[in-house]
Amino acid sequence: MSFPVVRHRRLRRNAALRNLVRETYVTVNDFIYPIFVTEGTNKKEEIPSMPGVYHFSLDRLEEEIREVAAAGLQAVLLFGVPAEKDAAGSPAYDHNGIVQQATRKVKEWAPELVVIADTCLCQFTDHGHCGVIEHHPRTGEAEIVNDASLELLVKTAVSQAEAGADIIAPSNMMDGFVHAIREGLDAAGYEQVPILSYSVKYASAFYGPFRDAAHSTPQFGDRKSYQMDPANLREALREAESDVQEGADMLMVKPALAYMDVIRMLKENYDLPVAAYNVSAEYSMVKAAAQNGWIDEKAIVLELLTGLKRAGADLIITYHAKDATGWLK
Repeated sequence: MSFPVVRHRRLRRNAALRNLVRETYVTVNDFIYPIFVTEGTNKKEEIPSMPGVYHFSLDRLEEEIREVAAAGLQAVLLFGVPAEKDAAGSPAYDHNGIVQQATRKVKEWAPELVVIADTCLCQFTDHGHCGVIEHHPRTGEAEIVNDASLELLVKTAVSQAEAGADIIAPSNMMDGFVHAIREGLDAAGYEQVPILSYSVKYASAFYGPFRDAAHSTPQFGDRKSYQMDPANLREALREAESDVQEGADMLMVKPALAYMDVIRMLKENYDLPVAAYNVSAEYSMVKAAAQNGWIDEKAIVLELLTGLKRAGADLIITYHAKDATGWLK
């Protein structure tokens, strides 16, 4: 039996050779670290379904931010959990809302850290939906109305930029949200603030632990009338194309692991940076398996993050960011 002329294993013989020909690298500069900020004092409370992830009150947030900055992470994504909610989600666009307060504090403690503000209403509405609710005049059925929601989302984005947010990240999936927010930011004098759009956000079962963390579970129905059907691929191009035309600076795919084909498709079709959101259940499944001794957490996480980069992600939003940064060092 003769060997083939090409011997692929020649370049795999040792670590140095493998490093020389490695195609995909993950670095600390790729990561965005999500943080949950809540009302109250002296709170650092672990989220039961997300081991290692916490709710921080403002007076406990500084220790986390300084740790993040010391690790070399470049960006954080802030989510707010307010003490009070209402039908219009008014704490989202309150000048002294929890996200606005946290943003000012982070820029004070670590001015070089990029602060990304999640721009949505679901954590701030008493009904848990990402927009304004109106009842159909004939059937009485509750509907999430699009254009009235845009007005509140613009107010939210402007208030976040005013507080010092470096990037606005709208996650609501209302039609026309990028255009509305871009116009609102520009009119308010924040034309230099970029938009990281949740362009392709699926109505996914992988968000379960996040809703526990953000206290944002819908009180009725679901979000399938505005988030995407997980079965659809071509529709993702239509969503992304709209955001590109409306002025998005970066595009996002959420969730990440079950949607690597979507990440690759956006990467191949657009020249904007593509972010992948490695969401809560993806994180929690790894943590649970590691705690049971079923997997090597470090090896799994680094392989997972490498896979997202290989699929085309330029940026990775991940709860693994702090751990992965230490492992990469």
